[in-house]
Amino acid sequence: MQLIKVHGSENDFFLLNQTKLEVALSDEQLKELAIKMCNRITGLHGGSDGILVVDHSEHSGVLGQMRVINADGTEASMCGNGLRTVGRYLEKEYGQTTFKVETMHADLKVEKAPDLKSNVAAYNVEISPVSFMSETLPMFLDRETLVDDYVPEFSKTLKFSAVSVPNPHLIAFVDHETLEGPELEKIATYLNGENPYFPDGVNVSFVEKLDGHSIFVRTYERGVGFTNACGTAMSASSLMFVMLSNKQVPFETEINVRNPGGMVKTIVHQNDNGEYWMSLIGNATNVANVTVDLADAMNGDYSHAKWVPTNEQENYLEFISSIR
Repeated sequence: MQLIKVHGSENDFFLLNQTKLEVALSDEQLKELAIKMCNRITGLHGGSDGILVVDHSEHSGVLGQMRVINADGTEASMCGNGLRTVGRYLEKEYGQTTFKVETMHADLKVEKAPDLKSNVAAYNVEISPVSFMSETLPMFLDRETLVDDYVPEFSKTLKFSAVSVPNPHLIAFVDHETLEGPELEKIATYLNGENPYFPDGVNVSFVEKLDGHSIFVRTYERGVGFTNACGTAMSASSLMFVMLSNKQVPFETEINVRNPGGMVKTIVHQNDNGEYWMSLIGNATNVANVTVDLADAMNGDYSHAKWVPTNEQENYLEFISSIR
């Protein structure tokens, strides 16, 4: 079984092309594979945040399908960082630089972007659809939407916004001390356990405003825990940054988004019909090519796996060092 270890802003995955297997894996096998392979202690070469599954798409004008299996075996509806790496893979497979990829809720546009630096490939992906309605999250509160308001059951001092993009996100703008403090883990752990407000869990992000059109996003990701970066969280946070800026940050403005794993750029758009969507622009790094026996992988045995690193991670780290 051939895999590629990839990452976007250090949000890392094993990319698996189902079409290259003699027999495609079932949903139950993919869940079991993710739980075994992605474990940070016992998994393959330090594990990962999840597995990106590439498959054929029957949708017209679409190059392929992407599924996102989290490290705990659950399936995410979208992953912006992962989509960039899948976009890079499909570009190489088909030789197209602009195309669409099927995800759970939408066929999303992907295009090659200028390299961030030499040998640091970058891609621009569409993040949509956007909804604030409670039923799309789903969210059970005494209101249809939650935008920059207090929820005493979560915190008595922080204001929250809830939006699906289409992954569900809960966002609070905070100061630096709160960003680094224990409150994020406390709130996110509660809302991703048994609770009456988000029955399917929710990604929770604390966002710090930096100088100019820049923010820092720290995310506790549903099904993963603290992650170096979450593409849909950074996109949702950028949307709220624009909406709550009192027009200080206009639509179509390039926003610099820092995260624990690096940085991306985002642009928030609004269509003529009032609907929002975001451009997410950042690295798509291939860390290593991996070969592992399928039976061994399903049994959690990676002692015979072949790991062939690229030189791309070193280039990415040099790039990140240069902007910090």
